Amino acid sequence: MNPNRRDLARLGLGLGLALALPRWAIAAPDPMSKEAVLFDPDAPALGNPKGDVTIVEFFDYQCPYCKKAHPDVARLVREDGRIRHVMKDWPIFGPPSLYASRLVLGAGKDSTKARDALMATPGRLTAEQIDATLRKAGLDPQAMNAAYGKDRARVDALIERNGVQAENFNLMGTPAYIVGTTLFPGVMDVADMKRAVAGARRR
Repeated sequence: MNPNRRDLARLGLGLGLALALPRWAIAAPDPMSKEAVLFDPDAPALGNPKGDVTIVEFFDYQCPYCKKAHPDVARLVREDGRIRHVMKDWPIFGPPSLYASRLVLGAGKDSTKARDALMATPGRLTAEQIDATLRKAGLDPQAMNAAYGKDRARVDALIERNGVQAENFNLMGTPAYIVGTTLFPGVMDVADMKRAVAGARRR
C-alpha cells in the first residue's frame, strides 16, 4: 500500500469535514456525518456490534481485489473480536453488481450466507452466474428477488447513500476502507489494517 495515499486521505469525521454537497442535499440529513458513514442502521454490520473500532468497507461483488481481500478481513475481524465491520455496497461494475447487491441486501437472515458465496466467486459475473452461485449455496434467487421487491425503497436508498459517500470521499474504485476515522483508498494488506486498527484505538 502506498503510504502517501494513506496520509493524504486522512479525514475528520464528526470534526466538521467540509465537503461540496449539491444544493438539494443541504436541507437533508448530512450523508457525510460520522453517524451516517459509520453507523447507518441499514448497512450490514459484521463482527462485534459493540466493537471499539469500526472498519467500513466500500466494495463491489465483481471487484477482484475486494474478493481476494475478503477472507483476510473477515479473519482479522474474527480473531480481533473487538472490530465492527460495516459493508457498504457500491455497485460500480455494472448491472450484475447492482443485481447482486439488491439480492443480498434484501435477503434478511440469509444475507451473510449470500454475501460470502458471492465474494468467493472468481472474476466478473453475469446475472445467471449470480443466480447459480446463490442456488449452490442453498438459496433461492427468485425468493430473494421477491424479498428485495418488497423492501426496494430501503435497499435502493442505502445503495444511493453509499454512492454519495464514496463520491464525496473522491474514491476512484473499490475496495476502499475507513478504519476509525481514517480513509484508506485502495487495497490494504492485513499488516496495514492491523496497524490502522491499533492507531484508531490509540486515538
